Amino acid sequence: MKRFYAIGEALIDFIPTQRETSLKDVTGFEPQVGGAPCNVAAAVQKLGGNSHLITQVGEDAFGDKIIETLQAVEVDTSLILTTKEANTALAFVSLSNDGERDFSFYRKPSADMLYEAENIDTIELQQGDLVHFCSVALVDSPMKRAHVKLLDKAEQVGATVVFDPNVRLPLWDDHDVYYETLQAFLPRAHVVKVSDEELSFVTRHEDEAEALKSLFVGNVQAVIYTKGSRGASLIFEDGSTIEVLTPPAQVVDSTGAGDAFIGAISAKLCQSEQQPIETLRQHGHDILKFAHQVSGRVVSQYGAISSLPTLEEL
Repeated sequence: MKRFYAIGEALIDFIPTQRETSLKDVTGFEPQVGGAPCNVAAAVQKLGGNSHLITQVGEDAFGDKIIETLQAVEVDTSLILTTKEANTALAFVSLSNDGERDFSFYRKPSADMLYEAENIDTIELQQGDLVHFCSVALVDSPMKRAHVKLLDKAEQVGATVVFDPNVRLPLWDDHDVYYETLQAFLPRAHVVKVSDEELSFVTRHEDEAEALKSLFVGNVQAVIYTKGSRGASLIFEDGSTIEVLTPPAQVVDSTGAGDAFIGAISAKLCQSEQQPIETLRQHGHDILKFAHQVSGRVVSQYGAISSLPTLEEL
């Protein structure tokens, strides 16, 4: 089985106990382990993969909670470092009645941002491994430089790189710099997952077809395009497309839904003996249906990791 490595932030999501209430008026929160790379690593592991998370947490109660939660679902935590120099990142969430969310982040800086590039030296990637990253950790920091080093290593050994921008505008003071950073890292991926909500920012194209076409730069060979209630598309460099509709689901909390979706796809890619792009070409329809099934379970409950199903539960 291919090994899966996710790099980036691990944090605590504070989920409100009330809906339709602004953050300043919420009277209660439930802490849940989160952060997109963390969520994806957990999803891959719970769905039968061999998952590792590359991050750093603070030497605090929240860092302990993250490590213990991941160990409980058997994610390999040997690459998670701890530091006294900064605290574990926090995100406070507000929820609308339809389960959509808004975030307020506390990470200036947080422990994950201080992860040094030299730590990548001890990680032994192999051909066939999958490397997953997002954009939240690409702000100018040691962690950004660690991403560059890991992607260099992935290219050297022939690992497959998956990029989910997971755009979070409030974390960037300069949105032009954010766009330029996305454009610098995009060509390094073989598979890109992007949502309809972030497509225009990632590409600076308003026309959907033109925007999707513009994602095929550098190494990019496949784009996974999620459209909420409109379903998802799997698009290849030659223009061929696989479409799957979203099955009905009761949305309680959409936190981590996109992470569960790409995590489910990544789990299938890890379990296949074929090359990832070939797996997507031959089995893309079934893989998208499986990803919808997993994310549908996640949005019906609170918490990004606690709501992740196992294969047996599906």
